Amino acid sequence: MSRLRIALAQINPVVGDLRANTATMVDILGQAEECGADIAVFPELAVTGYPPEDLLLKPGFVADNRRALERIAKAAKGLAAVVGFVDEQTDLYNAAAVCAGGSVRGVYHKQVLPNYGVFDEQRYFASGAGADKLFGVCGVRVGVSICEDAWAPSGPISAQAAAGAELMININASPYSVGRLADRERMLATRAADSSCALVYVNCVGGQDELVFDGGSMVFDERGELVASLRQFEQDLSIIDLDVRPVFRKRLIDPRGRTVTIPLPVVPVWQPSRSRSSEGSEMSTHPSSGKVTLGALIHERLERTEEMYQALVLGTRDYVRKNGFTDVVIGLSGGIDSSLVAMVAVDAVGAGHVHGIAMPSRYSSQGSVDDARSLATNLGIDFRVVGIEGPHEAFLEVLSGTLSEEQPGLAEENLQSRIRGLLLMAFSNKLGWLVLTTGNKSEAAVGYSTLYGDTAGGFAVIKDVAKTTVYRLCAWRDSSGPRQLLPPDVMTKAPSAELRPDQRDDQSLPAYEVLDPLLRAYVEEDMTASELVEAGFDEAVVSKVVRLVDLAEYKRRQTPPGIRITAKAFGRDRRMPITNGYR
Repeated sequence: MSRLRIALAQINPVVGDLRANTATMVDILGQAEECGADIAVFPELAVTGYPPEDLLLKPGFVADNRRALERIAKAAKGLAAVVGFVDEQTDLYNAAAVCAGGSVRGVYHKQVLPNYGVFDEQRYFASGAGADKLFGVCGVRVGVSICEDAWAPSGPISAQAAAGAELMININASPYSVGRLADRERMLATRAADSSCALVYVNCVGGQDELVFDGGSMVFDERGELVASLRQFEQDLSIIDLDVRPVFRKRLIDPRGRTVTIPLPVVPVWQPSRSRSSEGSEMSTHPSSGKVTLGALIHERLERTEEMYQALVLGTRDYVRKNGFTDVVIGLSGGIDSSLVAMVAVDAVGAGHVHGIAMPSRYSSQGSVDDARSLATNLGIDFRVVGIEGPHEAFLEVLSGTLSEEQPGLAEENLQSRIRGLLLMAFSNKLGWLVLTTGNKSEAAVGYSTLYGDTAGGFAVIKDVAKTTVYRLCAWRDSSGPRQLLPPDVMTKAPSAELRPDQRDDQSLPAYEVLDPLLRAYVEEDMTASELVEAGFDEAVVSKVVRLVDLAEYKRRQTPPGIRITAKAFGRDRRMPITNGYR
């Protein structure tokens, strides 16, 4: 055949929920078959969800994942399906099953196992032995690979193309970070053009702990031209017709397609009883259920700030939903950070499920309380004021009896934050609300936070968002809706923890416009102190900031998980020793 009808299933699996993941894929196979698809493509490890981590050390989990695959394969009767799962042979493999006719017809094992950044695949999997087969679908020779395999220029895709593949299918669980989508598109276009082969890239979507998968699945023709792309941060099922006839001619006139190699065997997978793939005009417009995109569309990519914001919304929504919570609670201070978290929470779970609590102390300005109330009103969320003067005074009295010789200082200031954390956790315990913390990446980096105070909670929405980016995100969200949400003073007043009279952040830290670029270079780009000075940063500022970052490692280890939006977040990405003598 000259044309394949392909269903790109950009789904949101739940790690470990084999039953729900299986049901989702079985339902999608029914929709795809009704639309006349020849082959449906699901993401990497779609059966188990990604990353399954130490669930893979449980033999029963691996066996259950295989039984789930068999149920999916039984549903692939009138089409072929590529399904990510865990294969167990002499070892464990990150694998793709090619199913049709109610059974698994062949399996591919991932060859290039990433072991950097957020990835630990070499902890769990063995590498595949190599590209050993192609799959025959409707007379088309199809090569299958998995995620990182595509990033190797002379890897599996190159080998499969040289062996005669006419279509490449690459299944993925590729997490989001700022700018990552453009990197993928550039790489995949190059791989398709160099291989003179059409390429289908299917990514998953959704939040999994600190990771967010942004979807954005793509299809490229043999010239490396983008011919279809799916939405970002949304589940999507897109049915497209792909013409593979130009692949042969492209190889005849392109020297990159004339590589001499030993042909691979072609495993017969699926051949329909009639030529459905040429019947583009008869594509169903009324699938049985769900949202289906019919035809090749290129969805416009989100602007950088909107992309970050949508990642925060999706990550928050899925953490709340997948962990069984319905409502969230936020300490609303009237400042920029808690305002952003509140807006994200409303967009993630709905205003009726968000609760804001202002907890003023003797040092809280009336303006801050008013700003918190105004924001809550604008967002339409539940708002309560719980003053902390009583418990604060009681704690000070207790301390005065044992620390009467000491001058008041940081310990007394931090009491306020710890009382607030205690109260928020009391609401959580009593009402089952998830506490969303409001600390940003700049504060976490230098330890400008109170352990067991503002770090107390269940999920850290803006943990990987620098302070200057917080302002950008707030400005974008405020301008993107039908009306202004933020009280004007929130964007203009000097940042302050309000733990002592007339306190401002810049009394303890460099201005955030200075601090954030320095932190980016030290934390995300791994520059040393001497390299920072050579790059033009002030030596005294470098010395202070580097010391603060290193000393705060023990704090960061005790903070809740939070959404990763940069290429190096605190947590999975950056694993520095707490006890560390290197300066």
